[in-house]
Amino acid sequence: MAYNKTIKKVCVNMCSKVLVIDDDFDLCRLVQDRLSLEGIDVVPCYNGASALSEIVADQYILVILDIIMPDLDGFTILEKIRSYSNIPVLMLTAVNDKASIVQGLQKGADDYLTKPFDISELVARTFSLIRRYTSLNSSSYNSILPFKDLVINPSKHTVFLHNQELVLSKKEFDVLLYLAQNAGAILTKKDIYEHVWKQKYLYDAESIMAVVSRLRKKIQPSPSNHQYIQTVKGIGYRFVAS
Repeated sequence: MAYNKTIKKVCVNMCSKVLVIDDDFDLCRLVQDRLSLEGIDVVPCYNGASALSEIVADQYILVILDIIMPDLDGFTILEKIRSYSNIPVLMLTAVNDKASIVQGLQKGADDYLTKPFDISELVARTFSLIRRYTSLNSSSYNSILPFKDLVINPSKHTVFLHNQELVLSKKEFDVLLYLAQNAGAILTKKDIYEHVWKQKYLYDAESIMAVVSRLRKKIQPSPSNHQYIQTVKGIGYRFVAS
């Protein structure tokens, strides 16, 4: 597999159990079989009530949550989870159901996949979210972040591109660092604004867009260069490592 061995080691050393909440038995079995190959234990739940009891009773590193459930819908389950836990949640949505995607992200989902999905993409997003969660819960959150030609040093507040140090404003550095530390995850504009500006988000998208625009000119000066910061239309941004 092409996944970083260090990330796998961290996942296995910590709690490596994933809860899949979906009433589709075949899908749960597919996810269970595939993630087990990566050393991750998957527990399926086919209704919301049993899923909420399971989360309280045991420790999990990720929740994969379908929106359409027979008893409690995915949004209700997500709200209950967020009332006591910051565990990453990957939501499964119907194709082209943008309203559900936005609603899920606003209620605290960390990422989403639309059905039907490629199982390899689910595995990639699973490891991305696990890395984010383990980083937030370990001292490695301030470790140097190497991405292709870009190297970010949080403790020294430095960024190097092709071995040349970039001159970034504090806001540019903070936005870049927040995106990079959550590589692969979709961050809403609200997430970014409240984390970097430390203020309540009042739909001030212009400030974020201006900073991202300046960042892009500095870290990807030509269209042929790797695009680190991707726009997720109508939602926010995602940092893509490779």
